[in-house]
Amino acid sequence: MENTAPAPVAAPLLLTARLRLVAADEQLGGALAEFHERNRAHLAPWDPPTEPGFFTAAVQTRRLRDAAAAFAAGTGFRYLLQPIGDPSRVIGSINFSNVVRSAFQSCNLGYALDQEYEGQALMTEALRCAIAEMFSPRINLHRIQAAYRPENWRSAEVLKRLNFHDEGVCPDYLFIDGLWRVHRLVALLNKGFIAPAAWQTTA
Repeated sequence: MENTAPAPVAAPLLLTARLRLVAADEQLGGALAEFHERNRAHLAPWDPPTEPGFFTAAVQTRRLRDAAAAFAAGTGFRYLLQPIGDPSRVIGSINFSNVVRSAFQSCNLGYALDQEYEGQALMTEALRCAIAEMFSPRINLHRIQAAYRPENWRSAEVLKRLNFHDEGVCPDYLFIDGLWRVHRLVALLNKGFIAPAAWQTTA
């Protein structure tokens, strides 16, 4: 079942009570590099291996340029988190990657938050807003999947608050922190998904 419609484009800026969610913008490459550098140890147990130069502004700028192209094509939607009133600082990111249309209409979710801002329900706030955009008629995804290491209790709590349902445990799911790691898979379904007109069949 092919999807020949133009790629949907998400809103480039989303706002919550405390946060700006800014679509991937290469001008924030330096701020994003600073985010990764100051959270290097904090995120290491949960992140996959990084490429050479990952913590530099040049690499982060290039990665944001690639993310912006995916955003425009509708194949991935990455947002950077900024405190309201401080558009020069990046304190986290949300990434809806591997968007597959056709009969799947699904994507993978990844996210990260500055250690300094944990414990304030900021990621729950940001994800609730971003997921609403992904499930809106503009993007109209049917399913969002996330995977987390069972010992990452903060991620487990965030996803539980957002009503992700458990889909089971996957051994050796991702190579993280030097080893293949077990992950728990969870997913959230869009109850308001709008089936494309081309899907309608006649008896």
